[in-house]
Amino acid sequence: MNLWLDTLRWLHVIGATVLFGTGAGIAFFMLMAQRTGRADIVAHVAGTVVIADTIFTAMAVIVQPSTGVLLAQAVGWPLSEGWIVLSLLLYVVTGLFWLPVVWIQIRIRNMARQAAIENRSLPPEEKRLFRIWFASGFPAFAAVLAILWLMVTRPGIGL
Repeated sequence: MNLWLDTLRWLHVIGATVLFGTGAGIAFFMLMAQRTGRADIVAHVAGTVVIADTIFTAMAVIVQPSTGVLLAQAVGWPLSEGWIVLSLLLYVVTGLFWLPVVWIQIRIRNMARQAAIENRSLPPEEKRLFRIWFASGFPAFAAVLAILWLMVTRPGIGL
């Protein structure tokens, strides 16, 4: 096989792995931090989550569609192929959940930092935002799983 195609496939798989793994890891650590009820722990973990999302998720968000389009062109798949169109739509759905979640993570981090500085409990607003953050993860995670399935199986979906 040619090196360009193998490199595109590898980069695309790495991007998908980073999106999936970072999302799952972030969700796990935020949930575990939240369960402690400790403002200092939530502040620290949320701060790390914001950095991880900025570095890993944002980079993968750029790599995925770029390598996907290049890969489809290199293999000869039209972008109008049903599974590609559905993957792209699910990618947009994922993004529509991810963008507000980034803002929420920053708010959670800031509220938790302030609570830790003032040696007080996490405010009710932080807990409400966490519930929204957590609930937003389910449709986004399901969409990513569906995209991975489409990417691997490439089912014949007629449009």
